[in-house]
Formats: sequence, structure tokens, C-alpha cells
Amino acid sequence: MTKLIYYGHAAFRLETGERNILIDPFFTGNPLAPVSHEETEADYILVTHGHGDHVGDTVAIAKRTGAVAVSNAEICRWLGDQGVCTHSMHLGGGHQFPFGYVKMTMALHGSSMPDGSYGGNPGGFLLKLNKGQKIYFAGDTGLFGDMRLIGDEGLDLAVLPIGDNYTMGPEDAIKAFEFLHPGAVIPIHYDTFEGIRQDVGAWKTRVEENSKNHVWVMSPGDSVKI
Repeated sequence: MTKLIYYGHAAFRLETGERNILIDPFFTGNPLAPVSHEETEADYILVTHGHGDHVGDTVAIAKRTGAVAVSNAEICRWLGDQGVCTHSMHLGGGHQFPFGYVKMTMALHGSSMPDGSYGGNPGGFLLKLNKGQKIYFAGDTGLFGDMRLIGDEGLDLAVLPIGDNYTMGPEDAIKAFEFLHPGAVIPIHYDTFEGIRQDVGAWKTRVEENSKNHVWVMSPGDSVKI
């Protein structure tokens, strides 16, 4: 069984076999987080880009658990300087980890680190798990046409931002869904702060009216089986 647990904003934990994979572990300062960073485990931590609401508590969690942080080379250098074990990647590259194959995809966004230093190019992650599931974590991004190529992989799940202002808004996220045609989609990066409030129920209705695929609207602390 593979289980995905949502911690609010863009933070998740993926349980697959005996491995725990955190994605963008933003707990401290996240008003939606149902637990603290001290209450979650990790073997790997995937970081899409350098902003504080995505790097989050990576350093503290990695030091406590011994987890390997996976991100672009610039972020991994920054994390490594703070004593974190890392595996650096870059856009378009992939690597076989014990839990599956991870490819780093492009994203249209920025990537400065919490201290203002350079965070390299932002990205997303396409996971091809050993159990066969294909999951796309888009990260913070605007809409881009090459999402069609990611969709050609045959996705079981896409995790897409809908908050607007900093990322795709609801309209572009619907177009992204059409490009990706996943089996299901989880909307993220909305309602955390005032500037990204959205009516996620209305978005879910619009997507499902025009598709046979499913929208999972998750509250922080919820989990789904994939």
C-alpha cells in the first residue's frame, strides 16, 4: 500500500513500503499544519525550490532523522553546508532511489533561499514508484505547455497549485489538468495565507463536470491510498 498524507500548503509525506518521503516540509510558520516537524518521520525529503514555505523544516528534520534531502544542486549545496546529507539533481535528470525513480521537472517560479542566497532553478518531481504508481508534484509553477509531455507518462496522480498570485490560479490549473490528464488530482498552495484564498469546492466541481477523473480535496491531516 502507498499512502499520501497532507500537511497543508504544499507539504506531504508519502509512505511507500518501508520508506517515508517528505515533500516540501513546511511545518513551522504554516498555519494549516496539523502537527509539528518533530512529529513526522522521513527517509528522503524532496524540495522543489528554495522559498521558505517549501524548504521549511528540512534542516531540522534531516538532522533528527538522518533523511537524505533531494533537490537541485544549489539547494543541496546550501543544505549540505548546514550538515544535511543530500542528493543533488537538476531539471530533466532522474535517479533510481530505493523507493522508485525520481525525475526533476521544470517549473515557472523563483528559487531564492530563506537567507536570500541563490537557490538555482525551481522544479517539480515526477515519481515512478516501485509499486507502479506515477505521481507528479508540480511544485510552485505557472502553466507551461510541456506539461503535455509529463502527461504522456500516464499519471495516476497530479498535485497542482491553484492559489493564483504566486502560482497557477484556478483557470490555468484546469488547463494544466487537461494537459496532464491524470487519474486524479490534488489541489495545493491555496488558503494558507490571505493572498491565495480560493473556492476549492467550486474548482473541484468544474474539473469533475468536464472529466471522468477525480479531484481529492484534502484537509490538513487527511490521507489517501494510491
